[in-house]
Amino acid sequence: MNHSVVSEFVFLGLTNSWAMQLLLFIFSLLFYFSSMMGNLVIVFTVTLDAHLHSPMYFFLASLSVIDMAFCSITAPKMISDIFKKHKTISFWACLTQIFFSHAVGGAEMVLLIAMAFDRYVAICKPLHYLTIMSPRMCLYSLVISCITGLLHSMVQLVFVVDLPFCGPNIFDSFYCDLPRLLRLACTNTQDLEFMVTVNSGLISVGSFVLLVISYVFILFTVRKHSSGGVAKALSTLSAHVTVVILFFGPLMFFYTWPSPTSNLDKYLAIFDAFITPFLNPVIYTFRNKDMKVAMRRLCIRVVHYGKIS
Repeated sequence: MNHSVVSEFVFLGLTNSWAMQLLLFIFSLLFYFSSMMGNLVIVFTVTLDAHLHSPMYFFLASLSVIDMAFCSITAPKMISDIFKKHKTISFWACLTQIFFSHAVGGAEMVLLIAMAFDRYVAICKPLHYLTIMSPRMCLYSLVISCITGLLHSMVQLVFVVDLPFCGPNIFDSFYCDLPRLLRLACTNTQDLEFMVTVNSGLISVGSFVLLVISYVFILFTVRKHSSGGVAKALSTLSAHVTVVILFFGPLMFFYTWPSPTSNLDKYLAIFDAFITPFLNPVIYTFRNKDMKVAMRRLCIRVVHYGKIS
């Protein structure tokens, strides 16, 4: 850090058009507020409704907490910067943003794998479900996902903090990301860029492939034991598959595409930061009968307590 003279980075943002900025501000604020409220509703519903105290809903509530953290890393900064002509972020705030983005993203990868394992046990080994997916097992899975995310992020940033940054300091984006940051260093970072591709790219692609294989294995197992259970299994897994595609699609593009400086990654980042956290509660709520019934019970209780008070 003795060689670093850059104290802040400048974001170019997405557009200089005032009309587009206004539209982007309304869009971002609406989706950020909706995703936070939707995920909060899921967390409170699962926590307060005794009928949802099961492994599947424990993981669903955990996913909602992670989604709220994930969209809060870059969204508030982006919203506050939309109308600013000079969009800046300090050096350490940029590193902090990158650290939490990778930590929370890595935790969500492992959590989605744990959710896939939960569905495998529930569908393929229903008689042993409560034994295998015990509260201790669920808690261990959550702790492992958090530790994995932190290690994944620390392994990358430990090599970045000592890089010299002497200019330029411009990000053609609205947030800090690791590939763009490495290209601003005043030294050769090809080895580090390759490490990031291996660490983030292969982990995201590998996790995605592992999840797809697990879902295919579940369907084959169900078909082997019961031809009529395939439709039910597809209905159960469709929500999980949709969430996995929405989450991993942009990530695989960010870290495996040969030209990460293209403008497409900025718009995919908006999708990952705003739309995916919003769609997750929508997908799991409207496709889950138990969640809809529990939310109805919660609304009745809130109205009842409101009348009493």
